[in-house]
Amino acid sequence: MATIRCLGHTFEHIQAVLFDKDGTLANVETYLIALGQLRSQLIEAEFPGLRPTLLSAFGLKGSAIDPAGLLAVGSRYENEIAAAACIAVTGQGWVAAIAIAQKAFRQAASSLAPKVTQTPLLPGASSLLKQMKVAKVKLGIVSSDTHIEVAAFAEQYQLTEVSWYCGAAPDVLPKTHPDFLQIACEAMGVSPAATLVIGDSAADLALARQGAAGFLGMTGGWQQAPHLDSAITVSRLAQVESFI
Repeated sequence: MATIRCLGHTFEHIQAVLFDKDGTLANVETYLIALGQLRSQLIEAEFPGLRPTLLSAFGLKGSAIDPAGLLAVGSRYENEIAAAACIAVTGQGWVAAIAIAQKAFRQAASSLAPKVTQTPLLPGASSLLKQMKVAKVKLGIVSSDTHIEVAAFAEQYQLTEVSWYCGAAPDVLPKTHPDFLQIACEAMGVSPAATLVIGDSAADLALARQGAAGFLGMTGGWQQAPHLDSAITVSRLAQVESFI
């Protein structure tokens, strides 16, 4: 167990830390803006005039992204459903609307360089993970990104300190599920009450409120800092310190 200190706050007897990925460990803003704009352009090509509605639904305004918006915190499936709903407003049937959205999403992803190559670690992430590993803290990543992308991220940046990770997959409960913390901690062999959650969204805060030892909000992963109600927040991961 370890003691973790941050900005005058102390968390004792910590066995594990669960990190969010995008916006917490990964610098993802530039990629997501490009992806959301391209998805909207592709759909706009078939449904002229729909792009502003799509951008608004995704949480994009000009060259900025809402860190609490759909594109920033939602899963790919949730974004596809939202895009399909916008398409359905034009009179398309629901099945057709979903197919059109999925096609546009596939085309957008294939037109950009792989996400993992464009979403590097945020400053301080690597050193913090290593420091926690030395302190014998088990480390996990929980994300609304696909499980394949989470695995690619861990491999690309050689996150050997991370012993367990979980992303969105058809047979896996999302991290927003009310039992997810218990499931994650069972998988890691730790107690929820001895697990700290570090993330950048209300979903991460809700996860911590399932019985974790505490929550640290990471606000420095976005140009527009996310608002995390009643949370201890840090703008840099270097502000988090672990001690044996």
